[in-house]
Amino acid sequence: MESLKELLSKFVLWMRIPTIHPTDVLEIIIIAFIVYHVVKWVRTTRAWMPVKGLMLLLVCWLIASIMKMDVILWIFYNTIGVGITAIIIVFQPEIRRALEQLGQQSFTSSLRLFSEGKEKEERFSERTVEELVKGTFLLARHKTGALIVLEQEVPLGEYEETGIAIDAVISNQLLVNIFEHNTPLHDGAVIIRGNRIVAATCYLPVSKNMRLSKELGTRHRAGVGISEVTDSFTIIVSEQTGKVSLARNGTLISNIDGDYLRMKLQEIQKDKSKASTAKKKPLWKKGGERK
Repeated sequence: MESLKELLSKFVLWMRIPTIHPTDVLEIIIIAFIVYHVVKWVRTTRAWMPVKGLMLLLVCWLIASIMKMDVILWIFYNTIGVGITAIIIVFQPEIRRALEQLGQQSFTSSLRLFSEGKEKEERFSERTVEELVKGTFLLARHKTGALIVLEQEVPLGEYEETGIAIDAVISNQLLVNIFEHNTPLHDGAVIIRGNRIVAATCYLPVSKNMRLSKELGTRHRAGVGISEVTDSFTIIVSEQTGKVSLARNGTLISNIDGDYLRMKLQEIQKDKSKASTAKKKPLWKKGGERK
């Protein structure tokens, strides 16, 4: 009986609401502020995918701790120092850019947490699909080389910064003019976000995949390269042959026609629309609707 009373008293003490001081509230606000901005920054860089991998490793470490897997825990503890150093080295450009942006922001603009935090879940329209198809095959007909990158879930901000900002509505005439020979914007890639061309003359990472054909030039290797490090959808027009290719998930599909390109664009259009609807759907309606 005494042990039961002791157990109940300990439970009551554990359940007791702790005393909250003004400094505790201030600490919570500061930590929430920092965590929010760190997550917001990570979401706009290529670090988002590796962060997901680190979260998975953290879950594995938690499971290993609960189940007392000593060997796995020993590996974690002995590699954590090397891992932190590797992360700093790999993401040094992103960390430097984030610190520069932090220095450029005013205090009042930083306090507006949610005014600019809404993501634009804009899917490109049917008109954009038709303009892309028409523009691509106008370029192919005249054997004008082109590299068109469509942003998906992974932001392409760091590659956008290497080019010249445009921010214009997509049209086939604009695409043809951008990639026309001997014009200031023809070299490099065009990046498309939603229904707009956001930048031109952008530099992309070149694929080092040795299995790619030796006949492929820098344009095709750059198209495959960006699809290896992001989930982007890339359209490539060959300057030598006028053939159109697609690159996605590190795979190159060569010599496609207009119908195939239109079908693939409509597929990613629907995928983006479904993702946007799922994010906007209220939690209490998920799984509770009747079909």
